[in-house]
Amino acid sequence: MDAPLWTPSPARVERARLTAFSRHVQQQWDVDASTYDALYRFSIERPAEFWRSIWEFSGVIGDMGEQAVVDLDRMPGARFFPDARLNFAENLLRGTGDGPAIIFQGEGLAPKTLSWAGLRAEVAVFAAALRAQGLQPGDRVAAFLPNIPEAVVAALAVAAIGAVWSSCSPDFGVTGVLDRFGQIEPRILITADGYLYGGKSHDSLAKAGEVVRSLPTVERVVVVPYVNSALNLEGVPGAVLWNDFTAGHHGTPLTFEQLTFDHPLYILYSSGTTGIPKCIVHGAGGTLIQHLKEHQLHCDIHPGDRVFYFTTLGWMMWNWLVTVLASEATVLLYDGSPFHPNGHVLFDLADAHGMTLFGTSAKFIDALNKADVAPIDTHRLDTVRTMTSTGSPLAAESFDYVYGRVKKDLHLASISGGTDIVSCFVGGNPAGPVWRGEIQGRALGMKVEVFDDDGRPLPPGAKGELVCTMPFPSMPVGFWNDPDGRKYHAAYFDTWPGVWRHGDYVELTSRGGMIIYGRSDAVLNPGGVRIGTAEIYRQVEQLDEVLESLVIGQQWDRDERVVLFVRLRDDMTLSPELEDLIRRQIRASTTPRHVPARIVQVPEIPRTKSGKIVELAVRDVVHGRPVKNREALANPSALEHFRDRPELSG
Repeated sequence: MDAPLWTPSPARVERARLTAFSRHVQQQWDVDASTYDALYRFSIERPAEFWRSIWEFSGVIGDMGEQAVVDLDRMPGARFFPDARLNFAENLLRGTGDGPAIIFQGEGLAPKTLSWAGLRAEVAVFAAALRAQGLQPGDRVAAFLPNIPEAVVAALAVAAIGAVWSSCSPDFGVTGVLDRFGQIEPRILITADGYLYGGKSHDSLAKAGEVVRSLPTVERVVVVPYVNSALNLEGVPGAVLWNDFTAGHHGTPLTFEQLTFDHPLYILYSSGTTGIPKCIVHGAGGTLIQHLKEHQLHCDIHPGDRVFYFTTLGWMMWNWLVTVLASEATVLLYDGSPFHPNGHVLFDLADAHGMTLFGTSAKFIDALNKADVAPIDTHRLDTVRTMTSTGSPLAAESFDYVYGRVKKDLHLASISGGTDIVSCFVGGNPAGPVWRGEIQGRALGMKVEVFDDDGRPLPPGAKGELVCTMPFPSMPVGFWNDPDGRKYHAAYFDTWPGVWRHGDYVELTSRGGMIIYGRSDAVLNPGGVRIGTAEIYRQVEQLDEVLESLVIGQQWDRDERVVLFVRLRDDMTLSPELEDLIRRQIRASTTPRHVPARIVQVPEIPRTKSGKIVELAVRDVVHGRPVKNREALANPSALEHFRDRPELSG
């Protein structure tokens, strides 16, 4: 394409926080930061100055100390702000007054608002109750909660006292919860009585009771009444209602433990589709400063903005969302289905509450397109300035959909990183153009490169492994129960010592943008030609007949052949004519190597709890290998549709 899909107006560029930061850097360090490329070069060539400027510009509350980074040549091993002292929750509770800190809407429920003063008061009460329970810095608190305000209150209270927060969404099964919380030995478990989804109320207490009986370290279970007014807690050992847990602590002053930059804040979990999930420990300072950078500079979040992400407590985007409080922006929470009663519900939310950033997934955008939803015709969306997408690669056609059928004057920021870094390697540039099918650029301070199989940097236009060749603040503090760091090192640094290998198959474009072709461990290799799975999805899912698809490489005749699974619209059957149409669509826009040797219809595609398709699990099923952790999947029974398929036996 010769022209960008969107270019910010001069007035918008002038108002951007990124522009203000560029001027701050130029004045402070007497360097050229007049363009994004120049600012990016400064951020990776002079990282100590860059991260010091982020701390100052974003107004981090705390003592910075004398040094911004030491041992920068060690990866892992570098330490950012080694002398600093701060508290994560204190930074998020800087807002004051009766303005909204949180606006919450549950499926089918009336909205609720919690002011800045109210949020601070509730955090103070819950923190006091935790201290009264004897919790100390470093103790773990686990949450099995829907996306409700109490989750934010509890997480901030845990951070205020220096304890460690970890969460799962209530759609996890008991085994999935125990695979995670069983490793970290929490002292407190917080649960709701249930959650709302698809027009139904789903119980959580029965599962919570099973979980607690297998977690001997849990001393108290705090229950939030959400879907039922009358609760029976007899089946949950050690259970007490939220209000009873906090009774007697109202009016207690809120105090914040001043902790090191790397003090553990969160324990997040890998997807767990290849074994027991890894427990990834993230530090308070690294999480805070990285999120402040991404929110203010890459997403242009200002004080008073209203920021939404469609997420659950089982996805790192919830943690990312909560930190917008540190920019004095309002958090919009939604609990429920994004398609109940129809595909308009989140856009209704945007109009009702003045949403400024609409955060979602590539799957949601594609589903809207397939459902023929056109918010540009039905909603104002006048306050929405930014839409972010993550979770999987955003196809070029989805860019077309957003600008054609959602909103024309919109910063569409496709972003990508992961639970591993609780942030992004690549993302948006609110002062730059959006090109069809491209992530706008490498994130500031992240020395992202593309390597070939031999560890050599590749030029723009060549496909290879996404790597990061310089330390950054939100690298994990480590993995839980990994005292010598072996598991941590094996996860990211075994391939190329001193280089973070992220596992994405990507291309850096001539414009400095990035295209992600899928996970590198799922890359197809027919006849020795490497093909990213997203290259095939992009073509197949343009067809109206196909709702979604999944592609794998099947070992066959001492080579690998491409096998495509498709879920079709209701009442449609995969005919020879449709197979031919799919193959022609793929061949016309890619290469003959991309064309699948077999196309198989399935009624359901298996996904993780955060909505990502699980190519590796399907590949294992097709090859007769066990899937190590089915509990990581939102719909594990879907794997049976791929087992012993006669279409794949010849």
